[in-house]
Amino acid sequence: METTAKRKFNVREIREDFPALRQLIYGKSLIYFDNGATSQKPQFVLDAINKYYSKDNANIHRGVHLLSQRATTEYEDARKTIAQYINAKTSDEVIFTKGTTDAINLVAFSFGELLTAGDEIVISAMEHHSNIVPWQMLCERKGLTLRVIPINKHGEIIQEEYEKILSKKTKLVAITQISNTLGTINPVKEMIAKAHAVGAKFLVDGAQSIQHMQIDVRDLDCDFFVFSGHKVFGPTGIGVLYGKEALLDKMPPYQGGGDMIQKVTFDRTTYNELPYKFEAGTPHIAGAICLGKAFEYLNQFDLEAIKAYENELLDYAQDLLLTFEDMILVGDSKKKTSVVSFNVEGVHPFDMGTLLDKQGIAVRTGHHCTQPLMDFFKIPGTVRASFAFYNTKEEIDVFIAAVERSINMLK
Repeated sequence: METTAKRKFNVREIREDFPALRQLIYGKSLIYFDNGATSQKPQFVLDAINKYYSKDNANIHRGVHLLSQRATTEYEDARKTIAQYINAKTSDEVIFTKGTTDAINLVAFSFGELLTAGDEIVISAMEHHSNIVPWQMLCERKGLTLRVIPINKHGEIIQEEYEKILSKKTKLVAITQISNTLGTINPVKEMIAKAHAVGAKFLVDGAQSIQHMQIDVRDLDCDFFVFSGHKVFGPTGIGVLYGKEALLDKMPPYQGGGDMIQKVTFDRTTYNELPYKFEAGTPHIAGAICLGKAFEYLNQFDLEAIKAYENELLDYAQDLLLTFEDMILVGDSKKKTSVVSFNVEGVHPFDMGTLLDKQGIAVRTGHHCTQPLMDFFKIPGTVRASFAFYNTKEEIDVFIAAVERSINMLK
């Protein structure tokens, strides 16, 4: 696919690229507002999945036959595409993982091996469980301390408290760039600089950001950046860990097996060079190739135009939701992306989500894997509508009417 000339942003044309959007749910046109959980896939990516399995299916890095060579080339080309997209210094800094959760666990184990009792890990109160539990496990294993930065009622990290928590004991800060529940955009570049000032490393959870904004890991100066393929219009079961080369070189392997070795004897094993040191076993070859294709697809567009359009959708939806009596928006940070979480007083979010589903509208309900955040707001959960660049204001109009209809049925 040609990516040099940018494609004019036209939401009607974009929607034609996504076959899942053309289906009926309970006899109504699907309105898919659950993009924070997973995104739909363009035909360009679906075709690439079919091509790999129907023509190029072979294991990589091992075979001398043509299919293996073709698959290896496509796999490594995908790594290069992703490295270029996030502006990594080299493609060796791009490690393929199962997803964001797997990438965070990799860092928690491998970087964690460099830490000693008394060291501190810092996270925030708005983190996804995947950016909480691995650090808790590391702290238990190594005798470390987990510190949590508080947030305010708007769903924003309190930067003054962050600065107070940072110390020479801080070895790693792990923060989401965008909250999956609140849509809050955190000032990670400034937070990274503050962490580096005390000698700490910084991991950015980009699971909710890479699909909404341009990511430049060198401009951010983050030490690690992680994301999942399925949230950025690619397949499930594939993700990426970016890490600075010098740091990854210092870290021991996360898993042992094929492809992460140079030589194995019964006396000792020597490990492979980057990036293969962290890719034990046969990888998700089709997933990696098709994640590269997802970024090729995105490269057609001006990301600033996408960002501006999604912000329009957010503002439009929030303004209309606030016209309802007893409507409570959860998270009203000054800087947000296209996620709106809400509750209606006297209505359980599960009931609202169920009625919306019967009207063909897919939203997410519950705690969104952020139970400590729900505890902070003293709520059991929310209804979350999360938009992508293929959604429209007309869909939001239908959604608002469905919310009104549901309220009338439930109150």
